[in-house]
Amino acid sequence: QVQLVESGGGLVQAGGSLRLSCAASGFTLDNYAIGWFRQAPGKEREGVSCISGSDGRTYYANSVKGRFTISKDNAKNTVYLQMNSLKPEDTAVYYCAAAFVLGLAEKDFGSWGQGTQVTVSS
Repeated sequence: QVQLVESGGGLVQAGGSLRLSCAASGFTLDNYAIGWFRQAPGKEREGVSCISGSDGRTYYANSVKGRFTISKDNAKNTVYLQMNSLKPEDTAVYYCAAAFVLGLAEKDFGSWGQGTQVTVSS
């Protein structure tokens, strides 16, 4: 059974950091790109970052470039999202999902996790 489980969310002050984890089971990361998305209250879900399965290429939304870093540990079958210099506008539920292509087109992604809440206070 293909499954993704997010963890690591929480409450942090502006300027702080959090590291999210996306643990995969039922498949290996080598064969899939993993993307992070977020959805703030009253807003549409948006893509944040993605890492390819084969060669570790990464992609970031402009809103998080220079602040967020995506990485993966194939041995642990886990993808991480290191979030630094957090802003109140980063507050959202963060989801990870799997795709066959690198990018942030939501239509390409499946096997969505349940999400983890990130709240950044000002």
